[in-house]
Amino acid sequence: MPKINGNEIRPGNVLEHNDGLWAAVKVDHVKPGKGGAFAQVELKNLRNGSKLNERFRSADKVERVRLEQKDMQFLYEDDGMLIFMDTETYDQVQVASDLLGDRRPFLQDGMTIVVEFYEAEALNATVPQKVTCKIVETEPVVKGQTAANSFKPAILDNGVKVMVPPFVGQDEMIIVDTIAMEYSERA
Repeated sequence: MPKINGNEIRPGNVLEHNDGLWAAVKVDHVKPGKGGAFAQVELKNLRNGSKLNERFRSADKVERVRLEQKDMQFLYEDDGMLIFMDTETYDQVQVASDLLGDRRPFLQDGMTIVVEFYEAEALNATVPQKVTCKIVETEPVVKGQTAANSFKPAILDNGVKVMVPPFVGQDEMIIVDTIAMEYSERA
């Protein structure tokens, strides 16, 4: 694995540090008036989710880990485990459902997501950024309500609550941004 200097760490890098795999969440380069410059890095453990703030000087060497990304198709859920199929080899893989976190409700049957592996261990999974959902409950459309920034609450078919514009009604299909967890556009 390649070793990089402490000042080369960027957000999103995966590092092997303190016998664990950590993702760099936030990196601030600090140059104090006295002493050498350093990178203040907020790290998140990929296995248990704990966070750590660490200082890396430019002379410090850290191991950068490359995760293998695979497209996997969601098949079904069984006893808290999500079953995915590798779209190239057709191998089935079990992944803990908490790996998706609060994006779990957006996972739909047959959806292709990206799963990141370190050796044979699944460490991260991401659903597509835009997902089509149906509104099952919202206030009725009111004619003439054209206020620029007025939004109303809506409940989607997966149970997630989002704010939608006043012109969107019940039983309509909308596209939801899964990163910001908000309404994007009509489907």
